[in-house]
Amino acid sequence: MTYVTAPKPHPGNSILFQTLFALAMGLAIFLLASVAITGGVQAAYIGRIFPGVSVAGVDLSGMTPQEAALSLNNHLSYPYSGQIVFRDGDQVWVARPGELGLVFDPGGSAQSAYRMGRSGGIFRSLAGQVNAWQSGVDLPPVLIFDQRVAYAYLQNLASEIDLPVIEAHLGIDGTQVVAIPGQVGRSLNVDLTMLQLVAQLQSFKDGEVPLVIEATPPQILDASQQAAQAQVILSAPLTLTMPNPEPGDPGPWTVGVESLAGMLRIERIENGSEAAYQLVMDTQSLAPLMSEILAAIVREAKNARFIFNDETLELELLQGAVTGRVLDSEATLASIQQKLLQGEHNVPLEIVTIQPAVGDDAVGRDLGITEKVAEAYTYFRGSSTERIQNIRAASSEFLGLLVAPGETFSMASAMRDISLENGYAEALIIYGGQTIKGVGGGVCQVSTTLFRTAFFGGFPIEERYSHAYRVKYYEQSTKGYDTSMAGLDATVYVPVVDLKFTNDSPYWLLIEAWVYPKDSLLLFKFYSTSDGRTVEWGTTGLQNLVPAPPPEFKENPELAAGEMRQVDWAADGATVTITRAVRRNGEVVETRQFITRYQPWQAVCEYGPGTEDPEGLAASKGYCQP
Repeated sequence: MTYVTAPKPHPGNSILFQTLFALAMGLAIFLLASVAITGGVQAAYIGRIFPGVSVAGVDLSGMTPQEAALSLNNHLSYPYSGQIVFRDGDQVWVARPGELGLVFDPGGSAQSAYRMGRSGGIFRSLAGQVNAWQSGVDLPPVLIFDQRVAYAYLQNLASEIDLPVIEAHLGIDGTQVVAIPGQVGRSLNVDLTMLQLVAQLQSFKDGEVPLVIEATPPQILDASQQAAQAQVILSAPLTLTMPNPEPGDPGPWTVGVESLAGMLRIERIENGSEAAYQLVMDTQSLAPLMSEILAAIVREAKNARFIFNDETLELELLQGAVTGRVLDSEATLASIQQKLLQGEHNVPLEIVTIQPAVGDDAVGRDLGITEKVAEAYTYFRGSSTERIQNIRAASSEFLGLLVAPGETFSMASAMRDISLENGYAEALIIYGGQTIKGVGGGVCQVSTTLFRTAFFGGFPIEERYSHAYRVKYYEQSTKGYDTSMAGLDATVYVPVVDLKFTNDSPYWLLIEAWVYPKDSLLLFKFYSTSDGRTVEWGTTGLQNLVPAPPPEFKENPELAAGEMRQVDWAADGATVTITRAVRRNGEVVETRQFITRYQPWQAVCEYGPGTEDPEGLAASKGYCQP
């Protein structure tokens, strides 16, 4: 038989074993002691709350649940005496927790305290008891919270706190500026405020609950700046003035505050979520005023006028050049808007100046005016004083005028209005198939002489009208009458009937018109530089003659008895054909016929009421004779 000897224990293993054994025995003894103590405590507090347990600060140690409920009911009056504060700026609301739907349950709170240390297994119960005994446990009260009551309370607060979003208002009432500031919208967020309220009530303490208020600003909160700007605009009338005024210039022009108020527009401009008002002046309503100002200030640019000195062959200044001007309406309206919006009420007009082509310092050689190239004259013997006055007034319009190379000259455009204000008088004129008294009788003496000067100068005639009948003045010659001049007259009735010719030379053309009353002579001269042109002309003379009708005698209440005057002269009807050939350096550049058909015209004599034997009286005076 074999015997095995057990190995001798190692000294280190023995010590470890002994330590582990001691710890196990200690733990077992502790557990047995704890169980014994727990059992003893539980036996001592059967039906009672363990020591150190309180609810909301009320010590309930050793009390039965019934006693604890009674004590809590006596000590905890928070739902009825507590204070919950809500604040919005200077506005404060104070509510009892009970008003907010909070109800305290003392019985439930006592049962919660009684269960402390009696739930969760032996170890958890033991831990709860030990913790309560050593440090104390303060349990929260059991509350019943009706959120519907709290929600209704907060909604009532919202009705006092909430404000609608209001846009700032800016308007014009008559001439008054109406400005109402906007309002930031405010809204109580009841749901988020409810979370804050629940947390405060659960603390079972007085306190302030933050109100969650959301602000919504309007797009336009303040329009005071624009209102102030509008008030400045409407604080005074608008005055429009000429810049650098000259003596005799028109103006100023004033636009009243009422009109400015009608022009002022308030526009809303938006930029994303932001917006603002801006003021705009609707200056288009000033268009009629702009037209009035334009008519008052417009001035045509006029070349300087000269007289040609036949001895020195130089130009002598007769009348200075005139700088033209016109109103720039669009620029003026833009300036008015800009300056009014800047608070300025005195606005200079925007004027565009137009410089004339020929100034006062012009030299004849530079313009190509070096010699006389054409002249023509007519007689006006037998003209009345009024007719002579009109001849002088009309001819003065052409003295010193310049016609540019290539320009078509219009007699009607060169003349001012034929009116009494412009120096004309009433004299006999042909109108509507009869000779009547009207302003400007005798102007056709000027148009006929101008036509003949252009005709004999070889310039292209663009527009010309003959008289309805042969006029004796235009057939007068040095000693009497020359019927070969029939068909070389021209009538002008501004602005319908005109006389036009073209300066087809490469040089400027200077017109001179001279009246010699003693000689009853009207003389026109053209000065330029000859381009080698010559004129050949001929006439068929009077053809297809038609005798004038018998004279007519008419009563005129403006004349006295026995008084008579002749207002129309007999003229045979006829056809005249004038042929003109223009040569330049021997080469024919134009051949043209001017055909004139004159109507037969009867003599007319007027006599005063009560005149006996008007025909005999006419014969005695030599009036209305064949």
